[in-house]
Order: sequence, then C-alpha cells, then structure tokens
Amino acid sequence: MKLLHKTHATSVLLSLLMLLTLLSTTALAGKSVNPVNQTSKGIAVKGYDMVAYFIDSQPTKGNKEITYDWNGATWHFASTENRDHFAGNPEKYAPQYGGYCAYAVSQGATATFDPKAWKIVNDKLYLNLNPKIQKRWGKDIPGYIIAADTNWPQIIAEK
Repeated sequence: MKLLHKTHATSVLLSLLMLLTLLSTTALAGKSVNPVNQTSKGIAVKGYDMVAYFIDSQPTKGNKEITYDWNGATWHFASTENRDHFAGNPEKYAPQYGGYCAYAVSQGATATFDPKAWKIVNDKLYLNLNPKIQKRWGKDIPGYIIAADTNWPQIIAEK
C-alpha cells in the first residue's frame, strides 16, 4: 500500500510539473502569443520543413537559403520543391495552431514542440511538446483536437 501511495504521489508531481511547463508560455499567463511559433528572428517552427512531414514522413531541418514568408514568419525548406508546395497551399502544410503543441492548446495554453513528436490526422499536421505529451494526446486525439480548435481563436485573440 505504501508503494502504491508513493507511485501515485510521484505521478501527481510529474503531472503538475508538465502542466507548469505547458503554462510557462501560455496565453493565460498574459503573454502575447504570436499566431506562428517562431524564433526571435522570425523563423517559423524552429526552421523545420513542414512539407517534409507530409512528403518524407519525418522531421527535416530546412535550409536557411530556401525560404517563404507567410503569416508573419519566415518558413525554411529542405528543397525548392517543398517550398513551392508550401507556397501553393500554405494552409495545407502549415502545422495546426501555428506550430505550438497541440496538447497545450487543447488545455488553453501554448508550448513549443519537439520535431519528433508529430502526427498527421485527416491531412493536418499536429506537433507536440515531447513524446510523453504526445502519448497523452494520443489517448483522445479527436477530443483534444476539438478542445484545441475551440481554444485556439481565443489564445491568439489575446495577442
């Protein structure tokens, strides 16, 4: 019984720490949220090529020489072909919620993402904070998407 109590306490503590991490960059904390997750230099989604997730099924760092400006940020691409795909239909390739963690947005917050924590659902790219959060998000993807879709307009409106 003592071991079960200790395990539960550890689980609660870890959940609280993850929530604090998510809230550290949240709109609810009063911080301005840019509609695109970008660096201080205006580079979207850490310079990753969002088209590569669809074409190559893997995260690929973009080339700083192959860019496209869209939605207030500069997007990097691994090839001119990927850039041209994006330029032709940015809404198709851009990650949902501006490239912020999908789980965090479902909770009314924003957080960065791990390029390896991603999933395409119904032809839309979703990024998550890390593999552990992605696993949590994976337990109810439709529910979290509905919640995030509801929260996102309010999050960016607070900008």
